[in-house]
Amino acid sequence: MATTIFDVARKSGVSTATVSRVLNGNKQVDPELAARVVGAARELNYRPNRVARSLRLRHNRVLALVISDVRTGPFFADMVRGVEDGAHEAGYPMFLCNADEDPEKEAGYLQLAVAENVAGVILTPSGPGTDLRPLLDAGIQVVLADRKLPGNQADTVVGDNLSGAIEAVSHLITNGYRHIACITGPLAATTSAERLLGYRTALQQAGITLDDSLVRVADFREAGGQQAMQELLRQKRPPEAVFIANNRMAAGALQAIEEAKKTIPDEIAVIGFDEIYWAPLLRTALTTVSQPAYDLGYESVRLLLNRLNGYSGSVRTVVLPTQLNIRASSGPKSGSAAGAGPVLEAARPLRRPARSARKRS
Repeated sequence: MATTIFDVARKSGVSTATVSRVLNGNKQVDPELAARVVGAARELNYRPNRVARSLRLRHNRVLALVISDVRTGPFFADMVRGVEDGAHEAGYPMFLCNADEDPEKEAGYLQLAVAENVAGVILTPSGPGTDLRPLLDAGIQVVLADRKLPGNQADTVVGDNLSGAIEAVSHLITNGYRHIACITGPLAATTSAERLLGYRTALQQAGITLDDSLVRVADFREAGGQQAMQELLRQKRPPEAVFIANNRMAAGALQAIEEAKKTIPDEIAVIGFDEIYWAPLLRTALTTVSQPAYDLGYESVRLLLNRLNGYSGSVRTVVLPTQLNIRASSGPKSGSAAGAGPVLEAARPLRRPARSARKRS
């Protein structure tokens, strides 16, 4: 016969209630008792009855991860891995949905999560119109990852887009550039809007007049970045430098610069947002703003599990710091005496969240 929760309780010398709390991820159980329960469950090869447990808990012990566009380079791949690791450690399987920046497709996946009666959802919203009501009405816990929604509707984990953009553009200004362009993504996404605001803030802080002809709004994809860069280079006075709000658009922009036979950074300096493995491998290594993508996913699971384990406090926002990786593409303007500072050639390794590095709001 299959091993039961009673067998695990008898083997570990605790009550079935304690076994249930341990296997459901309750952190309030004494660590020594919890270790005994986990050891007994492994030794007996115990597998919980998911159907019975879902009836008892009202939800299946499964998480859904709904991503706005899974093709957006390694950022989302690293974030997904962080979610998967956090969920796996807590004993939750998960399934992944790619909304493709399509609100209708996103709404369909949220309805699927309700139909499957999942325990919780981690969501990168497609835009401010994303409707969480189907989840909330069904009593399904939700955490927003990478992007915010208006109105403080749910716990949220994001990178510090504003500070990251300010630091990147300020670095260009320090290196002697004044005529600086920005290619950002769809402004409905808070990541795009915040990075554009950071660009404008850095210029204002340096006393540089804003020039809207230097701003292009693209689609977060290579073709959009390429077209935006082509338009900027065709201007009567092309930019001296460009700040690009994600790595896929940066790839397209670099292609446009190559086609125009412009040299980097002598004729145009470049900084991209989000680290990518090929950034330090280019002929002129690309300066980037990196986000702790893995940490963002892992922290999202932590907040979700916190809710599932009974936390009912106010909505929380966790802001994770970015890092400017300075490389040759943002070197000092020709003829400028400015210094480029230290060069960081390697991207940071994936890691779990460091509590001391978080900024909460």
